[in-house]
Amino acid sequence: MMGVVYHANYLKWFEIGRVELMRGLGIIYSELEAAGYKLPVIEVGCHYLSPAKYDEIVVIETEITTIRRASVRFDYVIRDENKERILAEGFSIHPFTNNEGKIVRAPASIMEKMN
Repeated sequence: MMGVVYHANYLKWFEIGRVELMRGLGIIYSELEAAGYKLPVIEVGCHYLSPAKYDEIVVIETEITTIRRASVRFDYVIRDENKERILAEGFSIHPFTNNEGKIVRAPASIMEKMN
């Protein structure tokens, strides 16, 4: 109604940024799951700074900022196409879990790639 992107879409953009960063590091999420690991979101935050308009192209910048034995934190910056405005900044925290949902140590091969 207001001509701006719905606030929850920023969280979807965070997910896109996270998955593409991992893919770029050689970590394919479906392969991670096939190996018995999952990365559920346990905490997420978003600071909205400037509204994105409908049909506006955005740039998603994603960075791994903290890696622990059993969790990882991703930080995000969403910018307009020309990188003139920061639209939002945020983060998400993910533990490594097994198929039963129990928190486990990250596989060494994944830790190596994330570092």
